[in-house]
Amino acid sequence: MTTDPARATDLRAAAVSRLRLLGWAGVLMLLSNVANLALALVTVVGLSLLVLTVGIPLFGVGVWLTRRVTDLHRWIFDSALGVKISRPYRPLPDGHPVRKLLALSRDPATWRDMVWLLLNSTLGAAAYALVLLLFAGCFWYGTMPLQWWLLEQTAGPRVAALVVAASFGVWDIDSQAAAFAGVPIGLLSLLLWWGLTPPILRGYARLSGKLLGPTGGASLAARVRHLTESRAEVVEAQAAELRRIERDLHDGAQARLVSLGMTLGMAEELLRTDPDQAARLLAEAKEDSGRVLAELRSLVRGIHPPVLADRGLGGAVQALALAHPLPVTVSDQLPGRLPAPVESAAYFAVSEALANVAKHARATRASVRLAYCDDRLVAQVSDDGKGGAAVTPGGGLAGMVRRLDAFDGTVEISSPAGGPTVITIVIPTRPPGIGVAG
Repeated sequence: MTTDPARATDLRAAAVSRLRLLGWAGVLMLLSNVANLALALVTVVGLSLLVLTVGIPLFGVGVWLTRRVTDLHRWIFDSALGVKISRPYRPLPDGHPVRKLLALSRDPATWRDMVWLLLNSTLGAAAYALVLLLFAGCFWYGTMPLQWWLLEQTAGPRVAALVVAASFGVWDIDSQAAAFAGVPIGLLSLLLWWGLTPPILRGYARLSGKLLGPTGGASLAARVRHLTESRAEVVEAQAAELRRIERDLHDGAQARLVSLGMTLGMAEELLRTDPDQAARLLAEAKEDSGRVLAELRSLVRGIHPPVLADRGLGGAVQALALAHPLPVTVSDQLPGRLPAPVESAAYFAVSEALANVAKHARATRASVRLAYCDDRLVAQVSDDGKGGAAVTPGGGLAGMVRRLDAFDGTVEISSPAGGPTVITIVIPTRPPGIGVAG
């Protein structure tokens, strides 16, 4: 009895998923029939006329529209089918528009888009049509007895026989009872549509990824560019961090130590002539030494918190939660210690996310989940606030993204208006092990 509601829920979810895929198949069918061949013709004709003045804008418009269409398909394949395809295009050079058009014509991804447009107009259209026809067959053949009865009542048995015979081809259907032969065909079509729709659409999306995605060389070049940019950003961030530490030491602890030394010198001079005043100065010096020690501890925590080294990432995040002004629940599912640099990067990322919750979210509670799966550390920070969180230049989330770039990490933000906000931090790393972080 307890499994029936769950089974019914799963069945409804599967049916909704199939109907969504059916709707996307219809959209993709329209795109394959209307846009692809027209864009391919415009681009190819524009390239052939590139030596003439009219061919230059025609080719540029064709490539621009083609890339918009392929980007739309990449988005559909990712959001509807779960097949992510990265953009493979080379960055365009600065300068005259003709120079940019020549770069477009030399980009292999431009020609791969052309080949895919032709593929999508043929094989893609066939795949989408198969999904749509199987679904149509469910109703057409499954309702054949009802169709016979309606046609017989309105147009007579002869017209009903002609329509049904056209549906069955060589079969001779001449009565209401014979029309029930369509019911098993409709059921078979339903089963085929149910079972084949996901593999057909996802299989074609993966095939499209071979053309619409980057090649091995392009991926390597993009990887090198990304590492070069992220390395420069990390070096700049480290230099800024060193300047901040120097400024904090100069303006904070150093100034207090100078003041402390002066106070002790005055106390030493007054020790014989005015012991009471000397005692007051010594008490003041003691308070100043405590403040200096607190500032130094705060500075050390900003560099590498001792609790992170002692208790690991889970314990350090628990300490953050206890110090947070809002109730924060922590779910630590890590199987062991991770490399120290990874723990440090994740700690500061979670700390920045929780700081944003306190400053901007207007939330009543927050939660942090730490997990390790598929050779990746996953830290998820969520709150029930007003939403609207986004990466802005110079903001805390931008700094988080920059810090994680050095580890090939990513930050995904889901923060619709009205909330909730969910920030997912993913860092690739080797499996946890005892003593790794030491």
